[in-house]
Amino acid sequence: MPFRQGVFSPKNREKYKGKALPIYRSGWEKKFFRWCDLNENVIAWNSESVIIPYLNPNTGRVQRYFVDGLISIKESAGIKTYLIEIKPSKQTKPPVAKKGQRKTTRLYEQKMYVQNRAKWEAAEKWCKKKGDIEFKILTEKELGV
Repeated sequence: MPFRQGVFSPKNREKYKGKALPIYRSGWEKKFFRWCDLNENVIAWNSESVIIPYLNPNTGRVQRYFVDGLISIKESAGIKTYLIEIKPSKQTKPPVAKKGQRKTTRLYEQKMYVQNRAKWEAAEKWCKKKGDIEFKILTEKELGV
């Protein structure tokens, strides 16, 4: 899927809890926004509203993680809130060296994987501290792309 970004205009504006219209940074995020907007079980959603500090192991510095989404959804057991990150499934697993791959590409993939793991661990801790929010990573498999 080609890289796309833009401003998403929700049809059900009352469900979107952001101050400004959400910005999608990929076609997958746009698809997720549309799903949140049109799904009658989603009662509230937001984009990049949760900012979690985390220690970047590549730099040794504390940075800010802007999590892709926060949604509240009606489920059979009641209302559940999820903190959502959208990533290609390839980026959720340790990188595998490929024949002919440039060393710089391999190193970049390794650094990004380590950084993403640190972000996700910080998100898990944030959710546990809140007590009633679950962290989920959605990939192309869950998004049906």
